[in-house]
Amino acid sequence: MLKKYQVLIPEWLEDYIKYLAEKYDLSVSEIIRAEICFAVNSQVSHFYPEYKPRISNAELLDKFKSHLGKDFEREEIHKILSKVYFETRKAVEYRLSRELPTEN
Repeated sequence: MLKKYQVLIPEWLEDYIKYLAEKYDLSVSEIIRAEICFAVNSQVSHFYPEYKPRISNAELLDKFKSHLGKDFEREEIHKILSKVYFETRKAVEYRLSRELPTEN
């Protein structure tokens, strides 16, 4: 389930998000969600080096880099985003399991 939040961002960041949305034919919300997931995955990997995701941010960046100057198929983008969301959920669960007290 998705929740709705209002976030204030500077104009230069809005321009960049809109650029990405147009480039990859995604909504602004999808771009913001993907960027937040990318940041979360980076944080968890940095704070917990023992955590090993199935696909790293470096591998994701390589996928996008290999398509520079080429168009992605919409289906391919959604497949990648699905992996990102899944990995982020696992990363969040991992971090919370390490940092929050367990209930007995």
